[in-house]
This record gives sequence, C-alpha cells and structure tokens, in this order.
Amino acid sequence: MTAAVDTAPGYRPGRTLPLRVEALRQWRRRRTLVMGGVLAALPFVMIIAFAVGGGRGDGRGGGEGRVTLIDTATASGANFAATCLFVSAGFLLVVPVALFCGDTVASEASWSSLRYLLASPVPRARLLWSKLVVALGFSLAAMLLLPVVALAAGTAAYGWGPLRLPTGGALAAGDAVPRLALVVAFVFVSQLVTAGLAFWLSTRTDAPLGAVGGAVGLTIVGNVLDAVTALGSWREFLPAHWQFAWADALQPQLEWGGMTKGAAVSVSYAVVLFALAFRGFARKDIVS
Repeated sequence: MTAAVDTAPGYRPGRTLPLRVEALRQWRRRRTLVMGGVLAALPFVMIIAFAVGGGRGDGRGGGEGRVTLIDTATASGANFAATCLFVSAGFLLVVPVALFCGDTVASEASWSSLRYLLASPVPRARLLWSKLVVALGFSLAAMLLLPVVALAAGTAAYGWGPLRLPTGGALAAGDAVPRLALVVAFVFVSQLVTAGLAFWLSTRTDAPLGAVGGAVGLTIVGNVLDAVTALGSWREFLPAHWQFAWADALQPQLEWGGMTKGAAVSVSYAVVLFALAFRGFARKDIVS
C-alpha cells in the first residue's frame, strides 16, 4: 500500500499538512486565546500594582540603597517592558512554550485523530516538522506579545524615554528597543530546552497535560538544581544557570559572554531532545 501511495499521481509528501493549515488549527484553539489574553493582561496588572503601591519603581532604589530593575520600572516605557520580561522570564514564559509544544502530538493522540492524519497520508516526519514549526512560531509570538504590549502600555503610563540601567547610566530610547529585542531573542533561545522537553514528551504520551506538566516540572527541577551552590561549576551545564544572562544586554557596553554560553547549552539540549522525538515517533505504534 505504501508503494502505491508513494507513486500515486500528484502525491507529494512535502505538501501534506501545510504550515498554514496547522497554524490555523492551533490559532482557533481556546488555550491559544486564553494564553494570549493572560500575557497581554500582565502589563496592565503590573501598572495597577505600581499605582496601588504608591509609585515604587521610579528608580529611587530599595531601603538598602541598591537599585534593581524593579526599582526603575516606572522610569519609562522601555524600563517597564524590561521589568515585565524580568518578572515573567523565569516561569510565566515557560508555560506557553510548554503548552504549545507539549500539546501538539499528544492532543491528536488523545482525540484519536493522529491515526487519521497519518492515513491521509501524512509522513510522520512531515507531521512532526509541521507541528514543531507552528508550535515554536506560537511560542515566539507569545514572547513578543508581552514586551510589545508592555512597551505600549508603559509608554502611555510613564512616557517615552531612555532606558535607565540598574547599574547606572541610561540607554537612549532609540538604542533601548534593539536591546529589548535582543533580550526577547535570548529568552526564546533559552526556552528551546523546555520546548524540546515538551515536544519529546508529547510523542511519548497520549495525555497532553502530562507532556505540558512534565516539561514545566523538569524546568523547575533545573531551576532548583541551579540553586544548589554545592554543584559548583557543574551548574554551568544546566540551562537554568543562564536564563537571566540576558541582563548583560542591559549594560552600557553590551556583553556577549553569558548569552553565548547560555545559547550554546540550550541549543545543544534542544537538538538532542528534538532528535529523540523524531526518532521515537518514527517507530511508535499509533494504532494501539
């Protein structure tokens, strides 16, 4: 049967399950809209929190005189966007990545629609490739949504101005936007490990929540291990160790060392996990 399908007139494996079809399917799902609403609402929640808190975040620092990114949140729209990224990068932005990548194959299996997709016939590698590209695209869109909304809302609330740096000095408003874009790019690359975990688990289970929860749980375990200082230099092999290396982009002189190491570690883990997902799914029995 396979040979007949492969030689059928007009059949091209590369044209099965187009990306636009998969993207439209994922866009119409309720969890996509809910996740987008949560991320878009966070900046407004923080604006209200700063207003209720009596103006903290104006750059005056805490009680010990140390200035943090939180302390400069209301200095400008750029500062507010950077603060939103700071408070969400550690956990909140992990959730959409795990959700979009972990709910790909497992949801089709739970709905018993996976076997029909493959019988269309969609090659297994093509199905995984389409779902992975769309999942990563939605993950990137989620990471862009938060700072874009935060920058717009922060500018409306606190004005357009330079990005005040916690270490002292400031970046001109024209230079702040490219730096924030670099921060988003690094956060996305650092989350590829979570994406790989979620995607691999999605090919191993029929329970979407298991894949999503497993990826989030393992990410949290990585954060816990990174806090164990007794591990010493071994922590540098943990992706969580570099998750805030993007702070080097918010310096008067851009530093690449930490972000380069963090990106290399994340991409290495992600490549292995994606390869395991493709290899395992190629041999998986999807009928039983």
